This record gives sequence, structure tokens and C-alpha cells, in this order.
Amino acid sequence: MGDGAPTNMTSLFEREYRALVLGANGAIGQAFASALQEDARCIWVEELSRSQDSRFDLLDTAALPSLVADLAANGPYDLIVDATGALTMDGVGPEKSLAALRPELLAKSFAINAVGPLMALRYFAPLLASGPSIYAKLSARVGSISDNHKGGWYGYRASKAALNMYLQTAAIELQRKQPELRVVALQPGTVRSRLSQSFSAGVPHLLEPQDSVRGMLSTLRGLQAKQGAHFVDHQGQEIPW
Repeated sequence: MGDGAPTNMTSLFEREYRALVLGANGAIGQAFASALQEDARCIWVEELSRSQDSRFDLLDTAALPSLVADLAANGPYDLIVDATGALTMDGVGPEKSLAALRPELLAKSFAINAVGPLMALRYFAPLLASGPSIYAKLSARVGSISDNHKGGWYGYRASKAALNMYLQTAAIELQRKQPELRVVALQPGTVRSRLSQSFSAGVPHLLEPQDSVRGMLSTLRGLQAKQGAHFVDHQGQEIPW
């Protein structure tokens, strides 16, 4: 939990605020929680993962209403970050060809990377504070259809593209009542983590989790409210859908 200790970090908001980090046991989720705890204006950081609470399960969301009801006592939250996601399904990495496709793994990729996060948004969105607030979800540049020049990675690409559409659609609905809400699809860069370990050997600029999060928080600070969702990277650059 955040204790409001003094820090040199530039605050995400110009006022005191509360934050909730989903998937806080992953490398990026942990880095988000740590950075927010260092923000003097962040008076509460709620960390949530399946290892901490079995009700948080993106493959079986039936228990999410009960979990949300318990978390409401510490809200409302001005910032919710969903840092969940998976690149490897049942030990199998991204598909490089049509011949490698397995329908059950494609379905699981959609369940974990798109449908599960959408259901999380459905249940956690009521915990957002009125006024300026942010719901940020980790996405991926490979989810951009117009930026796909290499092919491959069928399940991961398609699930992230679907996630982006879900975020855009939900943003339009939620902003009818909360026009100052920013819904954000965040591209963290290629970060040193368990998720990327097997696929980052040739990456020239591998980011440490804390550096990626520092960039994403800076990006979030600079985003203005607009209709629909933002799709941006950790350097603040807009990514085409």
C-alpha cells in the first residue's frame, strides 16, 4: 500500500489520488506498483494478482463481482492499470506460420489477452472516480493492423487487435457519463521479463521494467481527454490502430 512518502517523481495527477494495479505480480505490474508507491500524491496503491486473490482469474471471471465489492471500500480509484497478458500459451510460443496454428491455443490467447481484460474492464470500471481518471491496459504494437509488415504471431497479434477494439468501444460508452475519463492502450516496449525472455535475443534496446513504466507514466500524464481510446507507446508516440 502507498504511504505517501516524499519522492522526486513528477506526480501523475496534480492532486492526491488512488491507484489499482491488476496483474501486480508480473515484471511490469510490479514496476507500476513500485513507481506509484513512490509518488507523494498517490495515497493508496492496491495491488491485485491471481496469486494474491484467487478470485482474480481472467479465464473464469465469475468471482470478479465479489472481488470488486471488497475493493470498493478503498476506492474510488483515479488510476486503474491492467498489466495482465501472455505471449506463450501452454508452453507454445507465437506461431510463425499458418501451418503452426492450433485453434485451442488461438482461443486461449483471445481469452487471456482480449476477453478476460474486457471483462475486467466491465467489472472494475465502476470503481473509477468521477472527473479526470485513467484506465490503462497494456497492449502491444503488434496489435496495430496498419503497422503489421512482418506477419506471423497470429494469435498474439489478433488478440491484441481485438483488445484495442474492445478498449475503443468501451471508451466511447464510458465517456458518455465520464467525459474526462482516458482509456489507454499502452505499448510498453520490449521489456526484460519472463514474457519476453525467449523472444528478445535480437532486440537492440531491451528495456528494464522500471524504465518502461517511467515512460508510460510520463505518457499518461500528458494525455488529454478525447472521445475514444488512446493507443500510445512508452515514449508518448501515438500508434496507428
